[in-house]
Parts: sequence; C-alpha cells; structure tokens
Amino acid sequence: MTLDAFTDSLAADAPPQGCSVLLTALWHDRRGDWVTAHRVAQDVEDTEGAWVHAYLHRKEGDASNAAYWYRRARRPVATGPLDDEWTEIVKALVQS
Repeated sequence: MTLDAFTDSLAADAPPQGCSVLLTALWHDRRGDWVTAHRVAQDVEDTEGAWVHAYLHRKEGDASNAAYWYRRARRPVATGPLDDEWTEIVKALVQS
C-alpha cells in the first residue's frame, strides 16, 4: 500500500482490507473517530504502537500522556502540525 492509496481509502466506508491495526487506527482518526482510533491503537505494545498512541493523545490535548507515549516510542515529543505527523506515521507504516 502507498500513502496515496491509503489516503484515497478514507472515502470508503471501512478501512482497506489487510491493512495493519495501526493503519486502521489512523484511518479511524482521520475520519473523525478518535475513540475507535484510540481503542485500536492502545493494544499495540511496540514502538510504532506507542508512536500512534502518542499522536492520538497529543491530538486529544493531553500533553503529559502524549509525552509518556513519545518516550515509549523512543521519539521526541512532536510539536509540528498534527496533519504532518499523521502523514509521517502513515508513511512509516506503509513502508513496514
């Protein structure tokens, strides 16, 4: 899958078949369903899962919780636009 294909899938009623759990979380987030995105992402316990979890808490406005998850992801706390971070995460995940 590519970033463009994933982005195009946002017009569909469901995430793309065979997409990873974390991409599914980001799909729900981009479609405005933060609760489902968080529920899906919180069960992934690797560094990529921590990164998505951090992004979601930053988007929620919970800076201290986000900082905790950025540490677990071994990443600096993001400060740029949320849309840019979403794209960066999706790019990293579609390449995995």
